[in-house]
Amino acid sequence: MVQVTARSWRFKVLTRRFIKMIETRADKVAKLWLKEVRQSKYTPTYHHFREEELFQRAMAVYERLGYWLSPETKKEEIRYFYMNMGKARFYEGFKLDEVVMALILLKRYLWLEVLSEGLTQTNLELYQALELNNQVVLYFDRAIYYTISGYMEAMEEAKAIR
Repeated sequence: MVQVTARSWRFKVLTRRFIKMIETRADKVAKLWLKEVRQSKYTPTYHHFREEELFQRAMAVYERLGYWLSPETKKEEIRYFYMNMGKARFYEGFKLDEVVMALILLKRYLWLEVLSEGLTQTNLELYQALELNNQVVLYFDRAIYYTISGYMEAMEEAKAIR
């Protein structure tokens, strides 16, 4: 039998608050990300890509964040999603460093939104937010790794065809 401590219960409450906040504000956060990715010197290919498509891609990550962070979600699902994304970005002509930067910016704007919300008013909430941040960082680390793997796999396939 699993014992639920007051600390783990509060952490779950904060996690739900955080996820609900991001999912309900996905539109706002995605727009901030979009503005940055369309202007950053590190993502020049994004400057010329269809804005609506880029926006939808960011929304796909933010709106499903609760699902992605859920303990029930298998790493294999994340692997599959991001391997395919890496392959797609290769075939769309994005450079790998730009794709990685776009993922880093997705994570950055997510965390900036959490901080702007003021969910971390007490020391306990700050500690819980840092624990949650660790989950988000691990998720994005996996996303970056699998995206790179998919991109490299597509690059190797393209070389083999030539």
